[in-house]
Amino acid sequence: MFEAIIHGFILAFGLILPLGVQNVFVFNQGVSHPYIRKALPVIFTASICDTVLISIAILGVSVIVADSYWIKNSLLLIGIGFLLYMGFMTWRSKPSIDDSNNNNALSAKKQIIFAASVSLLNPHAIIDTIGVIGTSSLQYSSFDKVAFALSCILVSWIWFFSLGITGRIIGQLDHNGRILLLFNKISAIVMWGTAIYLARSLF
Repeated sequence: MFEAIIHGFILAFGLILPLGVQNVFVFNQGVSHPYIRKALPVIFTASICDTVLISIAILGVSVIVADSYWIKNSLLLIGIGFLLYMGFMTWRSKPSIDDSNNNNALSAKKQIIFAASVSLLNPHAIIDTIGVIGTSSLQYSSFDKVAFALSCILVSWIWFFSLGITGRIIGQLDHNGRILLLFNKISAIVMWGTAIYLARSLF
């Protein structure tokens, strides 16, 4: 069970770390609002959406794939390929921050709508959860699978809260995006490491 928890934590962290549309939106709302409590709607919405996607991926993929050797390994290969590709793209990406602060602040209702949209309608998020997290869960069963799922979900909640809080701090200091660039480099390395970990399960 401990291995499943660690695996879920590292995998989910590697997938959620790149500053894609979802993360940038949460981060920018943290930057834009004068108090972190004003950004809680976007943080809770993004976390709940990730919880739903992860749960559906792990339960759904398990039901569809069952004990099929070929389907399981084919999906694992897709997940490995996706991680290698995303690691490459993340390594090359150069994020930037709009430091206009309050100009991007949204009401609670708009935060919820936009956060749900970029979370549930984001192709990358769907591929992450179904293609990588869902397939990675296939190697576990019973309590190990539950531990793996909870670990992945916990990462999302911790990450979005941390992202919102960090937005209030970094957004006023990192005007040229150097710290965010470092985040992407670390993320790429973690994703490549995860790809190697998944590849080991094929042999």
